[in-house]
Amino acid sequence: MPNHLINENSPYLLQHAKNPVDWYPWGEEALTKAKSENKPIFLSIGYAACHWCHVMEHESFEDDETAALMNENFVNIKVDREERKDIDSIYMQAVIAMTGSGGWPMSVFLTPELKPFYAGTYFPPARRFNMPAFRDVLTSLANAWKNDRGDIENTGKQVSDHLQAQVNHQTNDSLTAEHLTLIAKAMQESYDWVHGGWGDAPKFPQAMAVEFLLHHSFVGKNEEYLKPVKHCLQAMARGGMYDVVGGGFARYSTDNHWRVPHFEKMLYDNALLVRAYLHAWQVTKEPAFKRIVEETLDFVAREMTHELGGFYSSLDADSEGEEGKFYVWSLAEIRAVLKDDSDYFEAAYGISAQGNWEGRTVLQRALDDASLAARFRLNPEAVTEKLAESHALLLSARASRTRPATDDKIITAWNGLMLAAFAEAARTLTLESGSLLPNPDQQAVRLQSHYYNVATRNAEFLLSKLRPSGKLCRAWRNGQTTKVVFLEDYAALILGLLELYQTDFNNKWFISAQELADEMIERFSDLAGGFFDTPQDGEKLLIRPKDIQDNATPSGNSMACEALIKLAAFTNEGIYRDLAEKSLTLITGFVLRYPLGFANWLSAAQNAWGKMKQVAVLGEAQDDHFQRMLDVLRAEYRPGVVTAASSHPIKAGSPALLSNRPMIDNKAAAYVCEGFVCKLPVTEVGGLIEQLRF
Repeated sequence: MPNHLINENSPYLLQHAKNPVDWYPWGEEALTKAKSENKPIFLSIGYAACHWCHVMEHESFEDDETAALMNENFVNIKVDREERKDIDSIYMQAVIAMTGSGGWPMSVFLTPELKPFYAGTYFPPARRFNMPAFRDVLTSLANAWKNDRGDIENTGKQVSDHLQAQVNHQTNDSLTAEHLTLIAKAMQESYDWVHGGWGDAPKFPQAMAVEFLLHHSFVGKNEEYLKPVKHCLQAMARGGMYDVVGGGFARYSTDNHWRVPHFEKMLYDNALLVRAYLHAWQVTKEPAFKRIVEETLDFVAREMTHELGGFYSSLDADSEGEEGKFYVWSLAEIRAVLKDDSDYFEAAYGISAQGNWEGRTVLQRALDDASLAARFRLNPEAVTEKLAESHALLLSARASRTRPATDDKIITAWNGLMLAAFAEAARTLTLESGSLLPNPDQQAVRLQSHYYNVATRNAEFLLSKLRPSGKLCRAWRNGQTTKVVFLEDYAALILGLLELYQTDFNNKWFISAQELADEMIERFSDLAGGFFDTPQDGEKLLIRPKDIQDNATPSGNSMACEALIKLAAFTNEGIYRDLAEKSLTLITGFVLRYPLGFANWLSAAQNAWGKMKQVAVLGEAQDDHFQRMLDVLRAEYRPGVVTAASSHPIKAGSPALLSNRPMIDNKAAAYVCEGFVCKLPVTEVGGLIEQLRF
């Protein structure tokens, strides 16, 4: 018989709707029940693509005896962490405070007043892995609730007081340009030059750290910081973490070699990594980096995009009850698909009958292009083409397998990140065959790819389906939106819209971005500096969370800071800059000790304390000279540049950066300002290139 989750919309909650556990969604009914029956709450938090969440469900939540124990002694609440970031954030802090580490599934026991008194993550059905059996935990805590209530309530108060204190982290110190250089050096020194990346397994991709080092290398003209960037991106691109057959990155690597991933694919990882590879390609012109960008975006467009334009949240790690089954290969399967080309492919990927993971093979390059070319007497250009043909054959064969489940809910924040990736790729990759035009009605004439169309459809979707009646929402699925929204949803969407504006210079994207920014300031600002994660009119929880650390995704605060710095440059509104600078004081004490945990902040700080350039370009829509000026701005990696452009005359709703900037002698003109000082306008491409130099 279904439990109380049966009418929910979240795929994760629906996965548990037929458990014998009497699950409730988070809400008034469950919270009132805990108080009226004087029962503790068992709060279980996870997400649809979480492998160990599936394991715990199968071992414990589908077990009748365990469920009976839970139902008798607890009010059981199941939460999708992706829909309720606020609840997840609060109780993740509690788990870390009580155990020293965290993760999902998250298992937290609360008093009816929502104060945590015991916490953990995955619990096995029997004692193993040096962890207690879940049923033993349930029995022990049920007895303690009946017999040692005072101790439980004291623990709950202590943890709650600690969580509240964490919200009030304030400093008045400013992060300086010198700090950024010291941090970049520290990142380089701690880099793993053997395997790539930072730290030991499990190894996470750290796209934000890569972006900061790219940015810092550019501003400081120091190519030393490019070395770890290139090494890291090359290590991940070899395969394993990266799906060489279908494109896209897995969540993380379970080993130091980036070979065996945790096979789930998350939208946000791919959004962040696409931009890191795109920027690295702009700097290095390494063809493999561009190929990774295109293959990953093609994967998202093909497998993670709703027909109306929204991007799905994730693909599961499991299929047919086995982790990674969809992605791994046997030698016999490879030979059956590739036939005469199998020898070449086997050499490229070091494939053997024994495999490299549980008797099967996770594809990871063993020989580089030069070695393959020499061994098989091919010219180097033929290597990539030949491998691409093999990948296409394997992708076709893989399509007949049972696919991992798709979490098809559409989350505003993650869509904002991917919107930025598609928008930037559209304008950057377009340069090879034609330019975008600032007149949105003429965009289709010269577009090189469909990335621009994917980006605009996504933006339209977010501004309509996720903003019904003008009020932004967190998530959408099957025509239904959630009732909550968070800081990161606003901030990521603002950033995505600003990237799209700088791709086609359609004012509606800029206007929407500024409207959302003003709403964000009104609903989320903390007078002490920075922003709360939840709006002032949101649900009252144990605390009002204010997370400043960048984790798998940039924190809402770091993205808000980044967005406000850029909006200040577009609008000349000092309030945006003031709020951004005040936000930056929140992190100084932390970032110097834990830079990898604040990497997106570092890029925002680089813009704040570096010399951002503001560029305004005016010209006739059909003028090729006008287009060449825009091409110059798109051709290179320019992390500290914001660009506004308009055909003449300037349209209503354009950024203030364009105000009072006429054409000169009927020629297209570019105006470059830097550090509150404007240079003389230029009408020649060469002059613009010179003024753009840092």
